Amino acid sequence: MLQTPLRSIPLLAAASLLALCGVATAKAPRRPAPVPVVAVPPISAETLKEVTRTLSSDAYEGRAPGTPGEDKTVATIIDRFKAAGLKPGNKGRWTQDVPTVIVEAKNHVPLTVKAEGQVLSFAFGADYVAGSYRITPRTDLADAPLVFVGFGVNAPEQGWNDYAGVDMKGKIAVILVNDPDYEQADENGPFKGRRMTYYGRWRYKFEEAARQGAAGALIVHDTFPAAYGWQVVQSSWSGKQKYVQSATNGMDQTLANGWIQKSTAEAILKASGQDLAALTAAAKVKGFKPVPLNATASLGFDNGIERAMSHNVIGVQPGKARPNEYVLYTAHWDHLGRCKANAKGDDICNGAIDNATGVAALVALAQANRKAGPPARSQVFLAVTLEESGLLGSEFYASNPVYPLARTVGGVNMDALGMGSAARDIAVTGGDKSELTRYLQTATRAMGLTITGETHPERGYYYRSDHFSFAKRGVPMFDVGRGSDWVNGGRAAGEAASERYSNVDYHQPSDEFHEDWDWSGPLQDVTLFYRLGRSLAETSDWPNWHKTDEFRLIRDRSRAGVK
Repeated sequence: MLQTPLRSIPLLAAASLLALCGVATAKAPRRPAPVPVVAVPPISAETLKEVTRTLSSDAYEGRAPGTPGEDKTVATIIDRFKAAGLKPGNKGRWTQDVPTVIVEAKNHVPLTVKAEGQVLSFAFGADYVAGSYRITPRTDLADAPLVFVGFGVNAPEQGWNDYAGVDMKGKIAVILVNDPDYEQADENGPFKGRRMTYYGRWRYKFEEAARQGAAGALIVHDTFPAAYGWQVVQSSWSGKQKYVQSATNGMDQTLANGWIQKSTAEAILKASGQDLAALTAAAKVKGFKPVPLNATASLGFDNGIERAMSHNVIGVQPGKARPNEYVLYTAHWDHLGRCKANAKGDDICNGAIDNATGVAALVALAQANRKAGPPARSQVFLAVTLEESGLLGSEFYASNPVYPLARTVGGVNMDALGMGSAARDIAVTGGDKSELTRYLQTATRAMGLTITGETHPERGYYYRSDHFSFAKRGVPMFDVGRGSDWVNGGRAAGEAASERYSNVDYHQPSDEFHEDWDWSGPLQDVTLFYRLGRSLAETSDWPNWHKTDEFRLIRDRSRAGVK
């Protein structure tokens, strides 16, 4: 599970809850089909236990990609998929090869800025960090002009373009973190205010800079809008970085991406006759135009390059009426492998909760769907690799889909099913983004549950797990799970369990299987997942993102030519 604690999270602000309940939902341009009534066959608790116990045993060595633990994991998932009645999902094969490249930037020279006759020098690590998505042994940028591009957002659905009127070829974009309206306490702004959108995520800002033809991109770090300190940036951009192998070897990306300290940005802008605070205020207003700075920057570093291969596992249950329309169930099988030993000398991060439970849910759902018989649409069961390395397995599948994304209706991602009691509520990450909300409302009503959300929407958790690889390409995806208001023990028990996992067991050797676990909560989760996926597989509807959502235009374009 990448940077995201258990789904057991407390109540969202009242405005978000009203939106989730349909009070402030964008109207669809058509009358959607009714959500099918779904009967749920028995979900096997024994299957959930067996698969979780097996995959998190020491014999699998923490399921690190590229190790003997991967070979055992993939073989076990294939065996379980076969036994559950699935068919090989990749043109007669059970696996999809996922080629990756490991790049380590090293030997950085200082970031040197020339502005109005001054020469400023900034140290790697303390003042700036940088790396490259390009697979090349050496990266150099020399005297590249700097352009302040506000928040670096190009959002056609909002009529917002921070790059309007500027040619970025050969230039470095200086970009603010988060969305233009991040300071709002509610979610009523054009970019959902306090709730971060994809436009606020650092990955988007680097991707958009590349689309604009920029030679480089530097994000200005600020702790509050970033939601983490400089030490997180510094550590994350040090050492080896894994990327999905692309056909272009990353040559369609900028030469260099990086971050600069806020104090570094202030010094650069002051030297070029500008003020960061004033430009930041201007960038929050629609109609902002990019500001070329009277400054150039130079930087460089070597790149150590390695290559590796891992595997996604794919099973399919063909649909009986419309087999060329697809519903996804996804979960990542990988974990950290061997890690820092604890006080007992245990150096295996077993990943029982994260995410042997999600793979176990895939198997249990396949079994349940076999009992129910094939639905109208095909269902794809996708166990992806390299989630812990940056969602790389799902990213590779979404970039190289076995089943066309334009014919993929939507899906459910399952990441870390927390142990313990069933709950009275269901927690939603990302808020009310799409017409999938109707399906969630129908399922929760049938189960007698209420809908809640996340306490920190500004942190952008929706963009940190495998469903996001599909969402950003237009496929509507659920990110939901059991809430904190537990049947046994109430909210105090639910929140305590979430805190314990996050603070004690998350990404630690102590994330191990326990025979005395209470499985009533995970069973409730999987029952909900079944209802959501099965209802999508039985309907003729094509749920879309809401009109103002950042992924709506992408979906409309991908679906435009599909009959």
